[in-house]
This record gives sequence, C-alpha cells and structure tokens, in this order.
Amino acid sequence: MKPLLSAQHLAMQFGGLRAVHDFSLDLYPGELVGLIGPNGAGKTTVFNMLTGVYEPTEGEITLETGSRGPQVISGLPPHKIARQGVARTFQNIRLFKSMTVWENVAIAHHFRVPYTLAHAFLRLPPFGKAEVELRQEIQELLSIFKIDTKADWQAANLPYGEQRKLEIVRALAGKPSILLLDEPAAGMNPQETLELMDLIRFIKDRYQLTVLLIEHDMNLVMGICQRLLVLDYGRTIAAGLPAAIRANPVVIKAYLGEDAVHA
Repeated sequence: MKPLLSAQHLAMQFGGLRAVHDFSLDLYPGELVGLIGPNGAGKTTVFNMLTGVYEPTEGEITLETGSRGPQVISGLPPHKIARQGVARTFQNIRLFKSMTVWENVAIAHHFRVPYTLAHAFLRLPPFGKAEVELRQEIQELLSIFKIDTKADWQAANLPYGEQRKLEIVRALAGKPSILLLDEPAAGMNPQETLELMDLIRFIKDRYQLTVLLIEHDMNLVMGICQRLLVLDYGRTIAAGLPAAIRANPVVIKAYLGEDAVHA
C-alpha cells in the first residue's frame, strides 16, 4: 500500500536552534498514529511543517493525490494544503470566538462550495441546492459531537471541552482525508477523555480518515493508536506498537529520567 502522506528527512531550524532533526513518517490510509514525547520535543513543530505553517529547512513532504500520484506539498501555504485534504486542530484553541458555533463550521466549507458569487447573489439553483446540503452536513457534524443545541451560541461562550470539540468539527467540515489532532484532550476531565476516545474512533471509521494524534494523556494514546512515534529534543527516539513503546527504556528515560529505567 502506498503512503497517503510521506515526510522524509524533515528538519526545522530557527536561527541557532534546531527544533526538529531528520524526521521521517509515512502515514497509510485508515491509520491512527500517535506522535508523543516530553514537552518541547518538537511535536507541534512537526504538525506545523506538515500543514504549511512552517516550511521545512530540509526534507520533503508528499501527499498522494490519486490519479496525479504523489505531489510535493512542503512549501505550500496552509490554505492550499487544506484544499489537498489535510486538516488540523491546534494545541491552543483557535476558534472565531465572536462568531456562532454554526458560523465557525460553515466557514470551513468556503473552498468547497460549487457555486460562484453570482449564483449566490442571484439565488440561482446551484446556490440553493448546495446550501441545503451544507446545512445538512453541519447539522450532522454538530449532532455527532452533541453541540447541535448550541449552534446559535457564540463560540467564546462554550465550555472549554466543547470548544475543543468544535475545533474538531470545523476541521472535519473541510472533508479532509488526513486529520491532525494536536492535544485534543487537553483540559478535559477523565470522563470527557473517554468520550473523546470513542469519538475519534467513530469519526475515523465514519469519514474514512487517516489520523495523526499528538497527546500527553497516555491512556488515550495507548487506547486508540495503532502505532507510535516518540520525539525527544527534535529527534525520533522510538517507533512501533504501543506495547513496545510503553516498555522501551529509551522512552522511559526521556519521560522519567535514568532512575526510572533502573526502577
């Protein structure tokens, strides 16, 4: 099977600081992969390179595009990468706080609408049909995440956990093939985290997604990821199945120190 997304030998340099060293990753269709590591390991920097926020200092990222084959996306701006089917959430929530829940989701459809400005202005048939389908899609997504009753709320007024959910809904609204989740369980209580685990599994299967996940909650990571990559100081120190990663002494040392390995 060909990888859907392939990152080869990526590096990211900020002046004298090398945040990521020689990072490589192949994501295959339908996978749920975890990217873990201590704080400051370079995980979000990797996400930023994969989504065009940063252009890698070295290396190349390619995305499988079907009939056209793999296309280089490293160096493209974020909106063009999003159009290619790569969506993400952020470690620090980035909603349009003054807009409603509904508007936050609707705005993610802007590059997918099949009608022109003239169609919208004159209310021609392509506009009406597309708007009906759009509303159905938004209603379905909000219902799945159980925030449909708050569609008219301002995003800023949602509880923190529901703001996290809304950001995932907005990412899904663009109909991506790859979804990058940056600490989706941050700030959630244990019950909310369990519900999120079930949701991630559900949306992966429902929308046939490939998912790359950054998360510090090890119960969530070990519970849903098929394989893991571990970063420490920008370098990949381990990769493999969750059970092997959990017992890997190099990983234990990175998280807990040398004494924990001997213990």
